[in-house]
Amino acid sequence: MLCQNNNNMDYADLRRDYVSKEFDVKDSDSNPFRQFEKWFDEAVKVDTADVNSFALSTCSKEGKPSSRVLLLKGIDEKGFIFFTNYYGRKSKDLEENPNAAMLFFFKELHRQIRIEGVVEKVTKEESEKYFHSRPHDSQIAAWASQQSSEISGREHLEELFEKYSSEFKDKEIPLPNFWGGFRLIPEYFEFWQGRENRLHDRVRYKIKESEWELSRLAP
Repeated sequence: MLCQNNNNMDYADLRRDYVSKEFDVKDSDSNPFRQFEKWFDEAVKVDTADVNSFALSTCSKEGKPSSRVLLLKGIDEKGFIFFTNYYGRKSKDLEENPNAAMLFFFKELHRQIRIEGVVEKVTKEESEKYFHSRPHDSQIAAWASQQSSEISGREHLEELFEKYSSEFKDKEIPLPNFWGGFRLIPEYFEFWQGRENRLHDRVRYKIKESEWELSRLAP
């Protein structure tokens, strides 16, 4: 049953047209990592607010999908790095099924980047380096949050936050053994450029025998 729309809004009428320059295989870098960095840099010049946010999609061992928005915290020669609680739902999904997908959306530029691949944990040293670069209170919050567990209310979180604030007062906050990073190692990239009349440009990169093959997809 459809929910009642109190605003009498017709969702089907919500649309926009895209007027952007062409993006084709001939315009693409042969290396998708370099192409990502090019588009990312262009997005930063337009608006830095949450430009590193992306949707991460995972699946449980039963094949049930789940998505949430995270922040990209690094890129290296192997893949894309993000950090999280290892007890949360996304981490459980990734433990059971390491296949995952990332989606970046650069609204002002009418662009999307899809990345699919296999996820692995980063080293403890990598996790420690990033953890200690975070603001003090964010480090405390990592200890206080038993991510995805059911809690009685916000007061429970605040009590744990105060508990760990007191415990680690005037001390270096250690990396929790349940917190750290993941790296998504790409096998597939797709760069989407919005164009007029819904004739969007889509360029795909697929890995084949350690080489990236480029092709154009219909919108």
